[in-house]
Amino acid sequence: MIQAIVCQRRFWLVILLALILRCGCAIAVQRYVAQNPGRLCLISGDAEGYWELAGKLAAGQEYSIYEPPRRLLRMPGFPLVLAIPRALFGDNPFAARMLLAVIGTVACGLTYWLGAELAGETVATLAGLYTAVSPLMVLFSVLFLSEMAFAAAMLASLAVLAHLVRRLAESSPSGSLSGFALQAGVLIGVATYMRPTWLLVGPGVGLLIMLFGPQTLVMRTRLAALICVGVAVTLAPWTIRNYQITHHVIPTTLWVGPSLYDGLNPSANGDSDMTFFEDDKLLHVMSEYEMDQEYRRRAWSFARENPQKTLWLALQKQIRYWSPSPNSVQFRAAAFHLVAWASYLPLLLFSLVGFYAARRDFWLLILTTAPILYFAALHLLFVGSLRYRLPAEFPLAVLAAVGIVYCWSGSSGSAAAVTSPPLVKSP
Repeated sequence: MIQAIVCQRRFWLVILLALILRCGCAIAVQRYVAQNPGRLCLISGDAEGYWELAGKLAAGQEYSIYEPPRRLLRMPGFPLVLAIPRALFGDNPFAARMLLAVIGTVACGLTYWLGAELAGETVATLAGLYTAVSPLMVLFSVLFLSEMAFAAAMLASLAVLAHLVRRLAESSPSGSLSGFALQAGVLIGVATYMRPTWLLVGPGVGLLIMLFGPQTLVMRTRLAALICVGVAVTLAPWTIRNYQITHHVIPTTLWVGPSLYDGLNPSANGDSDMTFFEDDKLLHVMSEYEMDQEYRRRAWSFARENPQKTLWLALQKQIRYWSPSPNSVQFRAAAFHLVAWASYLPLLLFSLVGFYAARRDFWLLILTTAPILYFAALHLLFVGSLRYRLPAEFPLAVLAAVGIVYCWSGSSGSAAAVTSPPLVKSP
C-alpha cells in the first residue's frame, strides 16, 4: 500500500503544499514571538515545560522539571522530538519549528494513507488537501505543543489498523496478519508516548476486532492479543523506569489526578486553572504517586457531592472542546475567528454526510469518528479545549471527504463505491 501511495502524483502535491504552508507559518510565528524577548511560544504554559524537558534530554540530564522535581509529569515522546533540534542546534527555537513543520506535513501524508486504505485515492486526496491547508492545523504544527506530533503517531496507528481490518475482511487473507497487528500495537504505544490517553485504544480496538471482526474467533483473538503485546512492549521501558522511581506500575504519568481535579473542583469553570496546585504544595509533603492519588480522591469526591455542578461543568467543557476557534486571548481577533469557522463548519457538515454515506462500513466509521468522540468523552471530566480535538480532525477529514464524494456523485450507486472501494493500486 505504501509503495502504491508514494507513486501517486496527488500524494506529493499534498505533501508539497503542506510543507510550504507550514514552513511559511514557522517563519511568521518565529518573527512574531521574537518581538518579545524571552517569549518562547504563542501559547505559554505547556510549551515552556516541553522545551525545558527537551533541553534536559539533549544534555543527558535527569528527566524531571520544577522543584520539588516532577519525574512523571509528562510523557517523554514530544520532549524527545524537541530534543533532536536542541541537540543539533542548541537553544534555537526556529530550528525546532522547522522540524515540527515537517512532522505536521507527515501528518497530512498519513491522513492521505488512511483515506487510501479506507476509501480510495479520491477520498485520500481530498482529506489530505484539507489537512494541508487547514489554518489551525498549519498553525499548531509549528507551536511547541504536542498536538501535531501526537496526530502523526495516531494517524500511523490508525492507517495500519485500517490495513489490518481491510485485509481481515478478505475471504482468504493473503499472508500473515500478525505482523500488522503487532505494528499497530507498537504505533499505538508510540502515540501514547505523545499523549497518554491513547493508551486505552490498544485494548479497545482489540476488543472490537474480537467482537465484530470476520474470520475465526481464534484468529481475531490472536490479532487482538498481538495489538496489546505491541503496546505493552513499546511502553515497557517507560513503565520500568517509573516503577524504579515510584515502586508502582505507571505506564503513563502521575498527572491524571491534578488534571482531573483541574476539571472537577469548587472553582472550576471548564477552562484550565492550575493555581490550586501551587497553593496546595502537596509535593512538599507527599510523593508524586501520593499527590496524584490525593487529587483523584478530591476530584471524585467533588463529583459525587456536586452532581449538578459536575453536569454544568461537563457542558462547559464540551462547548470549549467543540468550539470552532481557540478560546485563548492570543486568538481573539475577528479575522482569525472567521477563518476558523470557515474551515471547521464544512468539516463537520460533510462529516455528517459522510457518516450517512458510509453507514454500512463499520470500520470506516470507527477509525474516522471514534478518535474525536473518544476525546470528547474524556473531556467531560477533564478541562475542555480545541487543542484536545484538533488531532482527531485528521481522521475525521477522511469521513468528510467521503461526504464530499457522495454529494458530488449524487447517486446511491456511487455512494456504495465510496464506502467500499478497492484499495489503491499502483498505476
